[in-house]
Amino acid sequence: MKRRLILLRHGQSIFNKDNLFTGWTDVSLSAQGEQEASKAGQLLIKNNIFPDICFTSWLKRAIDTTNIALKQMDWEHIDIIKSWKLNERHYGTWQQQNKAEIQKEVGDKFFLSVRRGYDTPPPPLPTNDERLPQNNSKYKYINPNILPLSESLKDTKQRTIQYFFEAIISELAQNKTVLVSAHGNSLRSLVMYFDELNEKEITKVEIATGVPIVYELSEDMKVIKKSILN
Repeated sequence: MKRRLILLRHGQSIFNKDNLFTGWTDVSLSAQGEQEASKAGQLLIKNNIFPDICFTSWLKRAIDTTNIALKQMDWEHIDIIKSWKLNERHYGTWQQQNKAEIQKEVGDKFFLSVRRGYDTPPPPLPTNDERLPQNNSKYKYINPNILPLSESLKDTKQRTIQYFFEAIISELAQNKTVLVSAHGNSLRSLVMYFDELNEKEITKVEIATGVPIVYELSEDMKVIKKSILN
């Protein structure tokens, strides 16, 4: 029996379509994103890969992608476990702002150090900002001291990998096929870990929307084979 990890970035969202920073903003899939999610299910069927369990974030673009893909597969019976620790990177004050306009405002150097760098976060939300996670009722039971005001990729990786060891690795250890349906940066964190990439190498990695990445893993969770389904 194969031990497999499937990484699936949500389909295009309405903010992706409009070139806006999304982060923890909870937006829907675009029509194209729904099609990408459906195609992801088709690709998994084509490759005879059916997950035993799924993990996703608290953001509906990832949740909806999960549901659409599993419906396409006629595979909706499996458990879906949701965690905020798989949320997208928090983009602070840049959330809901146009990327081109932000780049023009802050300059190329700082923009790229945040967007493509590893340990530079965007400007944090001020403590009176209505976009603070603690102002959203879905996070009311989470300690506000651990909810981010902004995050670098390094920060995102810390919580994502922590959750991997808290909840996901035990399912893989049972030789299960595990689907993680999440976001560009939470998934880049997992790719960085499994591909053993350094801080410079990860800056060149982009996760395509709606394209499953499949890792076949050894008993000690090392990569035996990596496939990108298309």
